[in-house]
Amino acid sequence: MASNNKLMMSWHDRSWIPNLNQDNIMDYFSQRSNPFYDRTCNNEVIRMQRGDPSHLVNMTGIEYSLFLVQEPVLYVIKKVHRQSPEKVIPLANYYVLGGVVYQCPDLHSVINSRLLSSLHLIHQAFEEAQSYARYGPSQGYYWKFPGDSEETTSQTTSKTKNEPSEMQRKRVDGLLLELIKQFPPKVVQPKEDGKPLPSAPGVTVRGESVDSKVVPQAPNAKQPAAPPTSINSEIKLPDTKRKKLN
Repeated sequence: MASNNKLMMSWHDRSWIPNLNQDNIMDYFSQRSNPFYDRTCNNEVIRMQRGDPSHLVNMTGIEYSLFLVQEPVLYVIKKVHRQSPEKVIPLANYYVLGGVVYQCPDLHSVINSRLLSSLHLIHQAFEEAQSYARYGPSQGYYWKFPGDSEETTSQTTSKTKNEPSEMQRKRVDGLLLELIKQFPPKVVQPKEDGKPLPSAPGVTVRGESVDSKVVPQAPNAKQPAAPPTSINSEIKLPDTKRKKLN
C-alpha cells in the first residue's frame, strides 16, 4: 500500500462483495480504507452534508462518478476534475471486478508494458536460437536442435559437407585485398643504365663470373696458356729507355 505506483495495487472489502450492486457501488468505493479514493473530493463533501449527489455538476474540484455497469461483475468509476458544469478534465478510471478495485492503466503505461514484454520475449528467442547454432570449417553454419538425431543433422548438412563455406571464402578474399592495399608488395625494377646485375661471388675472367672453387686436372693435361695482358695495361720503363724510344 505504501507504493506510489497505484497500477500495482488493489483493494477490496469482503463484507461488501456479496451485496454489491449499481445502487451501493459508489458507497463501497468511498470507504476510507480504499487507497484510490480522495477524501477531499466533492463526493465526500456532499456525503458529509447529506446533500443531493446531483449538485456535483455545480461544484468545482475532484469528482467521482459511475461510468459503466455490467452487473453483477464489472463496474467502472471515472475520476475527473470539474472546472465548470460543461468542462471536465479526465484524471483516471477505476474498475471493480468481482468486488476488487483496480486502477485502469493509461495509454503510456499500456504501450510501455507491451513493448517491454515483446522485447523480453524477442531476447529470449534470440538466446535460444543462438544456442542451437553450430559451425564447422567444412560445412559452415548449421542448426542442431535437441530433438534432431545425428542422421537428421547429417542430411541437413550433406550438400555442403565437403565444400568450403562460400561466405568464409569471400571474407578471406576481402581481408587479403585489404592487406594488399595497405601493404603493397615491393617489385625490384631492372637497372636502366645497361650495367649487369651483380653476380654470385667468384672469380671474374674476361667479364664472366666463375666459381672460386679450383677444379682438379689430370697430371698429363696441358696447362692453358696464360691470358694475354690487357691492352689498357700501362708498361712502366725507366726514364733513360723512355727517352731512347721517343
